[in-house]
Amino acid sequence: MTYDLVIGDRAYSSWSLRGWLLFDAFDIPVRTLSARLYTDELATVLRDFFPAKTAPTMRTPDGSVIPETIAIAEELATRHPEAGIWPADPHARATARVLAAEMHAGFTALRSYCPMNLRVSYTDCQPPPEVLADLRRLETLWSWARETTKSTTPWLCGAYSAADAFFAPVATRIATYNLPVDASATVYVNAHLAHPSFRRWRAMGLVDGADQEFYRRDYPRRDWPGPVPLPARAADCSDTVNATCPYSGKPVTHALELYGRRYGFCNAFCRDKTIADAEAWPKFMALYHS
Repeated sequence: MTYDLVIGDRAYSSWSLRGWLLFDAFDIPVRTLSARLYTDELATVLRDFFPAKTAPTMRTPDGSVIPETIAIAEELATRHPEAGIWPADPHARATARVLAAEMHAGFTALRSYCPMNLRVSYTDCQPPPEVLADLRRLETLWSWARETTKSTTPWLCGAYSAADAFFAPVATRIATYNLPVDASATVYVNAHLAHPSFRRWRAMGLVDGADQEFYRRDYPRRDWPGPVPLPARAADCSDTVNATCPYSGKPVTHALELYGRRYGFCNAFCRDKTIADAEAWPKFMALYHS
């Protein structure tokens, strides 16, 4: 039973990131259909997902079409109660739903001034007072959630939940634009940057199409503040340690080199997403360590 999920550009579509995390972070099988933003691709793909008009949009295995991340989260939680999308504890679950609802509808100044861009990080973006007010509200909410649920993890309500998936795009904005938040909020942002599902999404986003001009800013740049990727690079597809792709099982046609050894993949995207962050991909790391 596999779901379909329509997404926009991985580097830029914050709502798509949120929707995809509701699958990958909770081990629910999904097949993605990508549509490039600011083209007619999204409208074309969504012709088969009536009445949806936005990404992400989910189609269930039985054919129900569900746009909007709140609806997607609730439907997945109903269909997969074992996945832990919402906390099991009633108080923690209520808190998580409060958080998700405010994130879904709020923080418009931050979203507008700092659109998600996973391909760069800046030293300073000179945030105006309205953005700073949104950041203070985030600090308040995140601190309150951990305190009221007595969370002993980096996450807001105990184990990683839909509430955290909903805040992931905001966490990336703090990282991209080097926004000023307190120490506790910084720990939470760093947990997002290191989360395996987020690392996979960002790795794909780094190689998923050309840069979108709409998101370009002329601020001074710095290195991405998340985990540093292994020094892999593209290489000639000869003398690879494997004959079949670690992801698809198909014959290798492209390769990367890492610490003097070459590893093969069935296409350029499989290779390039691995170069972007090799440690994000368990199947590759199993091959690497074999």
